[in-house]
Amino acid sequence: MSLLAAAAPETPPHTGGLIALIHGTAGLLTVAALGILLLLFLIIKVRLQPFVALLAVSIAVGLAAGLSVTELFGTVQRSDAVSLIESGMGGTLGHIAIIIGLGTMLGAVLEVSGGAEVLASRLLQIFGEKRAPLAMGLTGLIFGIPVFFDVGIFVLAPIVYAAAKRGGKSILLYCLPLLAGLSMTHAFLPPHPGPVAAAGLLHVDLGWVILMGVVCGIPAVLAAWAWAAWVGKRIFVPVPQDMVEAADEAKAALAEEQRTAGVTPREAPVPLGTVLGIIGTPLVLILLATFSSIAFDPSTGRSVIEFFGHPFVALTIALLLAYYLLGIRRGWSRKSLETVSTASLKPVGNILLVVGAGGVFGAVLKGSGVAQALSDTFNDVGLPVVVLAYLISLVLRVAQGSATVAIVTTAGIVAPLLTEGDHSQAFVALVIMAISAGSIFASHVNDGGFWMVAKYFGITERDTLKTWTVLESVLSVAGFAVAAVVSLFV
Repeated sequence: MSLLAAAAPETPPHTGGLIALIHGTAGLLTVAALGILLLLFLIIKVRLQPFVALLAVSIAVGLAAGLSVTELFGTVQRSDAVSLIESGMGGTLGHIAIIIGLGTMLGAVLEVSGGAEVLASRLLQIFGEKRAPLAMGLTGLIFGIPVFFDVGIFVLAPIVYAAAKRGGKSILLYCLPLLAGLSMTHAFLPPHPGPVAAAGLLHVDLGWVILMGVVCGIPAVLAAWAWAAWVGKRIFVPVPQDMVEAADEAKAALAEEQRTAGVTPREAPVPLGTVLGIIGTPLVLILLATFSSIAFDPSTGRSVIEFFGHPFVALTIALLLAYYLLGIRRGWSRKSLETVSTASLKPVGNILLVVGAGGVFGAVLKGSGVAQALSDTFNDVGLPVVVLAYLISLVLRVAQGSATVAIVTTAGIVAPLLTEGDHSQAFVALVIMAISAGSIFASHVNDGGFWMVAKYFGITERDTLKTWTVLESVLSVAGFAVAAVVSLFV
C-alpha cells in the first residue's frame, strides 16, 4: 500500500481542532507554520534528535489540526485498524529500507576491497598530474554512487592528500572536485536516502529518478568543478600533516580489522572494469526496466526486464556480484563477507528512522487537511511547483542543516500539489530533483558535512565558508536551474 493511499482518510479531511475551527483554512495554515517552526526550534535550539523531533511535531500538528487520538495512534480494540503514524512510517520504510540496506552493503564491499583506491589511482594515471583535479572529481562522481558522502570522504581523503603533495598546490584544487562528485551523487542519485525517500513519498519509479538525476546532476557538477578550479588557485590550503598521519593510522587499523574478520585479499589490485561494472549494473538494469514499460507492449520479455530491473532485484544482483568478484574470488571467507556487511548497516538505523518519521509527518499533513490547505495556498501564489519545491527545501536546509529532514519534510508538503494535476513520472522526478537541489544549498555551521570537510582537509572555518559553502550553493542552483528548464518540456 502506498504512503498517500494508506494515509488518506475515508472521510473528507478534518477542519476541526481549536485553531482550524476558528479560522478554517487560515487556521490550518497557522498549524502548518507553527509546526515547521517548532520542528526547527527542536532541532536547532533544543538539539533534539531529528527522528524524535519529527515524530513529536507530527503528533502536535495532527492534534492541533483536529485529528483524534484514535486516528493518530489507532486503537487497542481493533488490531486491524492502521493509524496514520503506522501507515506513514510503514509506507515509507517499506519502499526505501531494502534499497538503502542493499546499497549500503554494496558500498561497504567496494570500500573494504580497495575498489575506491583502484578507481582513483587508475584515473590519476589516465589523466596525469596536470589533470589530477579532474581525476579526483570523477573518482568522487563514480564512487559516490554506492557510497554515503561521509564514507566517501573517509576512504578517499588519503588519496587527495597524496595527489596534493605530489602536485605541490592547494589541497582545495583536489578535494573540492572530489567533494562535488560525492555531494552530487548523494543528493540526486539512488540508492542514497534523499532521492529514494522522495521517490517513495511521491510515487516515482527509481528509473526516472536516476535519469533525471543524471540530467540535472551532470551540468551541476560541471559548474561546481569550474568553481573549484577557480577558487582553488586563489586560496592556498596546505595538506594537513596531522590528517595524513591519522589517515595512515586509520588505514592500518582497517587492515587489522580485515585480518581479524578473515579478509585476506590478494595482492593484485582490483580490476577497474570490475569496479565500474558492479557500480553500473543496478543503474543499467533499473533504467532498462523503466524504458521497457514505455517502449514495449506487455509481454513475457518485458516482464523479465522489469523483474531484473526492479530496484530490489537489481541491487541484490550487484551485491552478489560484489560478494563474488571482490570477495570470494579474492580470498575472502563467507564469515568476512558477513562481518563487513553487518558492520556497514550500523549507521543506517538513524537514517531510516528520520526518513520514516518524515513519512509520518507527510501522512499527518495529508490526513488532517493541512497539506490540502498548503496546496491551495501555493496554487494561489502562482509559482510553478518545481520552484516552490526548491524554495521550501532550501529554507528548511539552511535553517536546520539536515538534507534528509529538508527532503522528507518538503516532499510531504508538496505531495498534494502533484496529486491535483495529471503529471508525468518524468515531471515528478524533476520535482524531486528540485527538492534535492534545495536540500544541499549553503552548507554551513549547522551541517555536519561542513565540519567534516573543514577538519578532514585542514581548512579554516572562514575558508570553508568561502569554498565548500559556495560549492554546495553552485551545485544547488545549477541543478535546480536544469530541473526547472527541463520541466517546461516534459
